[in-house]
Amino acid sequence: MSVLPKRLGNGSIFVAITIMIFVGGCADVRQGLVAGAQRLPELFPGTTTSEGYWRGDDVRGSAKIVVHVSEQRAYFYKGRKLVGESTVSTGKRGFDTPPGHYRVIQKDKDHVSSEFGDYVNGRSEVVKSNIDVRKDPQPSGSHFDGARMPYFMRFNGGYGMHAGYVPRFRASHGCIRLPARMARHFFENTPDGTPVIVREN
Repeated sequence: MSVLPKRLGNGSIFVAITIMIFVGGCADVRQGLVAGAQRLPELFPGTTTSEGYWRGDDVRGSAKIVVHVSEQRAYFYKGRKLVGESTVSTGKRGFDTPPGHYRVIQKDKDHVSSEFGDYVNGRSEVVKSNIDVRKDPQPSGSHFDGARMPYFMRFNGGYGMHAGYVPRFRASHGCIRLPARMARHFFENTPDGTPVIVREN
């Protein structure tokens, strides 16, 4: 049975945690805390979490996305109003996300990479992971399995924004990765032609 109520007022989350401690015991507390943290966006619509926030559903204005590489953060504007913010992971050293002013030129909710992914065998076992087909030789008897890039928005050649692993530091092959929840908000509120500004600072 869930201990957390469907809606919590300010400060009530601490009461709920205390209840879990006394009612559930140590083993259940860990699971309860994890589940509660995962439900925070639903418990507090528009709240700030470690991955960011979204408050733009009822706001009008032209969309614009600004990415600060040094911060590993992306900011979503409607008109002049900041309505969303997300942690990101940009290109690692040697695969740096190029700074500049761009526009969204393609959107694909279920995008699969044609360049990055894994080599897998006939039993769908990964033979070599995290490969670049342009550089990594293909082992005999394997085939290429492209990386899934949900909510993909291309803005510069092979560069785009999409949902993916976000370790809070530069880790991608050049794309801008966002947590899945934030990637969906950005995707659904970004029409083709939306400006994307990538800044080093």
